[in-house]
Amino acid sequence: MAIVKEFKEFISKGNVVDLAVGVIVGAAFGKIITSLVDDVLMPPIGYVLGGVDFADKKLVLVTADTVNKVEEVAIRYGNFVNTLFQFLIVSMCIFAIIKAINTLKRKEEAAPAVPAPPSAEENLLTEIRDLLKNQNK
Repeated sequence: MAIVKEFKEFISKGNVVDLAVGVIVGAAFGKIITSLVDDVLMPPIGYVLGGVDFADKKLVLVTADTVNKVEEVAIRYGNFVNTLFQFLIVSMCIFAIIKAINTLKRKEEAAPAVPAPPSAEENLLTEIRDLLKNQNK
């Protein structure tokens, strides 16, 4: 029963929920980046390079033979190039987000805290101190 209680405390902490939200948003963001690379960026790059479709690029080591039931063995370097572009885009986006957050944090830290005005008690004590100083002179 103690394990269940500990697990409930662990799950109810904000960090776990934040992490779960981050994973879900990250997965959705990954799909968006995959589509951006595969559907938006790579076709023009392939066109500029002479109609190359990177997704289909591969180095065939063993050709497929349906008669002998041999499957094709190939190094699909085109998929690697697409994945590399996806990684670079995600890295740039994360860098931009972290840079923006750090800039906001620096602005918050740079703003000096305005000291609180003295309380009524402090004002009264200051007046008493000044009166005592003037009496001794």
